[in-house]
Amino acid sequence: MTHILLLYYFVFLLPTESCRTLCQVANKSKEKMPARPHDVCDGVCVDNSHCSQPCPPDTQGNTGFLCRQKKWHKITETCRTLNAFNIFETNSYSVQPFGGNTVIKEYAKESETITDLLMQKCPQDLSCVLRNIRQSPRSPGNIAVIVQLLHNISTVLWTGVDEVKMQSYSTMANHILNSRSISNWTFIPERNSSCVLLHSVNSFARKLFINKYPIDISDAFIHTTGATISRDNAGKNFTFSMRINDTGSEITGRVLISRDELQKIPAPSQAVSIAFPTLGAILEASVLENVTVNGLVLSVILPKELKRISLIFEKISKSEERRTQCVGWHPLESRWDQQACQMIQENSQQAVCKCRPSKLFTSFSILTSPHILESPILTHVTYIGLGISICSLILCLSIEALVWGQVTKTEISYLRHVCVANIAATLLMADVWFIVASFLSGPMTHHNACVAATFFVHFFYLSVFFWMLAKALLILYGILIVFHTLPKSVLVAALFSVGYGCPLLIAAVTVAATEPSKGYLRPEACWLNWDMTKALLAFVVPALAIVVVNLITVTLVIVKTQRAAIGSSMFQEVRAIVRISKNIAILTPLLGLTWGFGIATVVDDSNLAFHIIFSLLNAFQGFFILVFGTILDPKIREALKSRVTSAKWISRISAVKPSYSLLHVECCENALWYGWFRSAP
Repeated sequence: MTHILLLYYFVFLLPTESCRTLCQVANKSKEKMPARPHDVCDGVCVDNSHCSQPCPPDTQGNTGFLCRQKKWHKITETCRTLNAFNIFETNSYSVQPFGGNTVIKEYAKESETITDLLMQKCPQDLSCVLRNIRQSPRSPGNIAVIVQLLHNISTVLWTGVDEVKMQSYSTMANHILNSRSISNWTFIPERNSSCVLLHSVNSFARKLFINKYPIDISDAFIHTTGATISRDNAGKNFTFSMRINDTGSEITGRVLISRDELQKIPAPSQAVSIAFPTLGAILEASVLENVTVNGLVLSVILPKELKRISLIFEKISKSEERRTQCVGWHPLESRWDQQACQMIQENSQQAVCKCRPSKLFTSFSILTSPHILESPILTHVTYIGLGISICSLILCLSIEALVWGQVTKTEISYLRHVCVANIAATLLMADVWFIVASFLSGPMTHHNACVAATFFVHFFYLSVFFWMLAKALLILYGILIVFHTLPKSVLVAALFSVGYGCPLLIAAVTVAATEPSKGYLRPEACWLNWDMTKALLAFVVPALAIVVVNLITVTLVIVKTQRAAIGSSMFQEVRAIVRISKNIAILTPLLGLTWGFGIATVVDDSNLAFHIIFSLLNAFQGFFILVFGTILDPKIREALKSRVTSAKWISRISAVKPSYSLLHVECCENALWYGWFRSAP
């Protein structure tokens, strides 16, 4: 018996102890072996180089890095725990470990996808994957798997989508729409995953069948409502109130369908609306738009007869200094589009939009510029500069009026000073209307006044440039044609037609073409729209074209006047033309540079330096015209000196002989330069 026990010990117990010892040694060796970090690359970091690391154990995929400034930065991640086998609940689809290998009991064919298995396991309610999806980590790889699953489901199921299926579908979408997962969307290699999700949810909801009673499926990050509508309804509203994160306060959104719109429905139909509190931030993180979604994203699935709805968005950020836009999501171009909506009313709390739903535009929201460009420096520079400009222009016109008779003795001098006076007058009116427009609170509250102010600002600023063009044409006429072939009245009429007729035509056509569609004004200010209709081009293109023409004219003058002989009969005319050319050569680059920076502010509206430079140059245009168009003109300085000298002698004569009549004083003034000193008693 003893021998048998000893044999049993050696045969069974010793191997067991040996295995146990070997396992302990192996475990200790594993503990001593340092785990390789998965968030750092092993390679040498050279700027713009890439690196890839495998994901942690028990997960599939890898992590991609990019070297910037000698440091590795994670840019992509495909780490996932979900696949076609473990996504299903254990009790209906078991996965058992045995011998270190995973044995799949059924559905192990490689050709079958998660969607195929889902349709086989729980086609009635899609619920057999919900528990494992809800328990899975929201890693970028898992998010991508769920997005693809939702997309495939929306493609496979053409009909038979009821409230139960919609509930399961929303639960899956809600898991990856959680506010805690927003940052993980940025690491998904497929940058359009969020766009695919939005399109998939809308496509699935479009197949939803609403029976007699309304549907209301509410999750934390997706809320679906649906109801039947008919022309007998007095109107239909869908109201949502949702949290943008786990702890934040709720924001609201409303979809309003008017009674007039419902009259267009030939037969009872159904309407579905879906609200997303976090999808806007996910889209922003994924497609890298330079805007911020400032409210709920509202999707609407309506009968094709309904062409116009109202949407009310409560703002997430209630800053009054940020510009707001109503937009629709363009699924083909993966971007927000202003053509789908227009702003109706706005305040610091909410925005009211009128939108046009269609098969293309289904989802809508409001955008807010991430940059606040209103600054005390910019405001002070603008108003101080405009004050200096207005004072300079008034002084310029006063000087022109004072010396008019002495500097307009020749025809070309007369025409030149007509141009200078009108340039100063139109810029003065433009600055005044600019100040009027700035005091209006915006198109939302003073729309008609804003339209009028914008029209006059546009017209008068254009007139400044067209009068500059008139001066250039006057030069070309004097050089290329014998100057006195046309009567002065005809030339004056031509100058006024160019200076006022062309700007009036452009300004009128612009407002007539864009205002009916509410695309004339910017949403945030009384000025020409850029984002929606590009109405600003009606100012920028003519202004910069005139700058080019004027610079070409100056070049032509330089070439032509070099050939003029000093003793020729045309020498005086040539000298006058040269004076005009000098004036244009100075003012044209200044004005062109001013509005060149204006274009820079449109291209890069976040750069405060561009706005300050533009405001400085634009506000001091009147000062430039006073200095370079008037004060530096030798003829005007000579005439001013003559007037000042005359005034001094008249005052002296009045002091010596106060009994002189006013008529005698005027005669003395006219005779001042002809030896009046010798004839005086």
